[in-house]
Amino acid sequence: MRTLIVGGGLSGLALAEMMEARRQDYLLVEARDRFGGRIKTEHYAGGYFDMGPAWFWPGQPRIATLIDRLGLKSFDQFAQGELMFEDEQGRIQRGRVFSSMQGSWRLKGGLAALTQGLADKLPESRKYLNSSVATLEHGKEGITASFANGGTVVADQAVLCLPPRIAAEINFLPALPDVTKTSMLAVSTWMAGQAKAIAVYDEPFWRDAGLSGDAMSRLGPIVEIHDASPAEGGPFALFGFIGVPPEAREDEGELHQHLLNQLERIFGARAANPLKLIVKDWAFDPFTATAADHAPLYAHPTYGLPQALAGLWDGKLQFGGTEVAPQFGGYIEGALEAAENVLGILERNNSDQAYVE
Repeated sequence: MRTLIVGGGLSGLALAEMMEARRQDYLLVEARDRFGGRIKTEHYAGGYFDMGPAWFWPGQPRIATLIDRLGLKSFDQFAQGELMFEDEQGRIQRGRVFSSMQGSWRLKGGLAALTQGLADKLPESRKYLNSSVATLEHGKEGITASFANGGTVVADQAVLCLPPRIAAEINFLPALPDVTKTSMLAVSTWMAGQAKAIAVYDEPFWRDAGLSGDAMSRLGPIVEIHDASPAEGGPFALFGFIGVPPEAREDEGELHQHLLNQLERIFGARAANPLKLIVKDWAFDPFTATAADHAPLYAHPTYGLPQALAGLWDGKLQFGGTEVAPQFGGYIEGALEAAENVLGILERNNSDQAYVE
């Protein structure tokens, strides 16, 4: 029973690694030229900086177990010192509250060390990059995937470890029910509308000034800032969520200047001259976001597998990304939860099929 896993982010990698451990037949295909999906770590001058998810928390057992199993190490988010606040007029206040991310954890080497560790456990013959699925066709021979580059593969069942809105762009033959398509499009993709900025420095001058690196702003363009430095040594960094809408972020040069101006307002002249300024705008990443994801999310959506997405194509088509995880949907823990859940569904389905035959 061959399983096609579409999407090589954390969900797809975790599912593939579990199937590899069970000696099950699978293929993992990823549209990008790298594995990791929304987990993306930039490296600069010996430092590592997460441009997608950056934190995980106590009470998330799957990520903790996986980190331990891969021999990786976590560390506490830096949270010592006072917070800065910028009001609507650009007036700066210091010491309003303590770090909002205190108690969260980060991963030494960046979260890409996690996804790379999983990818390294998979044989080369089982994983394919630059393989964007254009069509999935359910027929007598099974499920045939046709790629944008012209290749095809055939499997007995498929798991879409993708945001449902991205999966909806695949051409399904026969067409999925209208209620299913509508349900897919209604699931907000977590983090898809966000842009993140990292300013890298040779010294943590904010720490020397008694600041945590945390800042909140009602003026922007960054609305929330945190210390993003590696666990030990330098270079050091400040990280920020960019709060202006995607259409106001398209001029990269203008955006960078606004970012530097704001960092200078809040943290002083030294902040205006980073060694490097890195920006990742997920809203314009075609493998993460659709136009619908440009609308802002003001709260964490309620995730889980909608009924209209369950049991498609006689149970041969399943969803397995973080947006369908019932408990930790949207988080990296949710990606592992979803992979774990869909593996259980596949094994039950396959067992039932074997019994019938």
